[in-house]
Amino acid sequence: GKPARQINSEIRELIGNGERAIRVRHAEAQHNLAVGILEPVSIKFEGSVGYYCGGLIDGTCLEVHGSAGWGLGESMLQGAIEVRGNAGNSCAASIRGGTVVVHGSAGARAGVSMKGGLLIIEGDCGYMTGFMMQKGRIVVCGNGGPALADSMYEGVVFVGGEISDLGNDAVIKAPDEDDWGFLRENLGRWGLSPERPFKKVISGRR
Repeated sequence: GKPARQINSEIRELIGNGERAIRVRHAEAQHNLAVGILEPVSIKFEGSVGYYCGGLIDGTCLEVHGSAGWGLGESMLQGAIEVRGNAGNSCAASIRGGTVVVHGSAGARAGVSMKGGLLIIEGDCGYMTGFMMQKGRIVVCGNGGPALADSMYEGVVFVGGEISDLGNDAVIKAPDEDDWGFLRENLGRWGLSPERPFKKVISGRR
């Protein structure tokens, strides 16, 4: 029953008092939760969160026991966000570092304009995932939606299932041994199996 502004104020007050593990119960899909947290603390949300949860964080670890709305973790510098459900459009947009893990599926434009970091999607991803990606890596364990990696400058998208179609200037390569080592290490860290027929999507540089 508390508004987001009050919830965020209480989170900051707890951090100021030295708490390093915080639990928020009955999140009720409120928007803008835990935005701009710059401390290496752990925050667990019990229930779904709305849009822009964890935006602009630096070194914080968030865990969402539910789903998340649009813009999850936008512009994150460092830290980790783990969502036990699905994520809406534009999750991990413009992140510069850290890791976002979605154990369900993600909507359109996941990882748009990423400038570093890692996005892992256990399920499927929507259209234009990796759009204008500049750096970093995206791992989709399920299927890739239309226009995958459209207009990507740099970075890599791995897809373990089927790809609906590639975006402009995106090409498929076979993963090499270094890629498989990366997948085994980073998927295993989050309890996911790398034993899938992953394809590697990169920029064709045309």
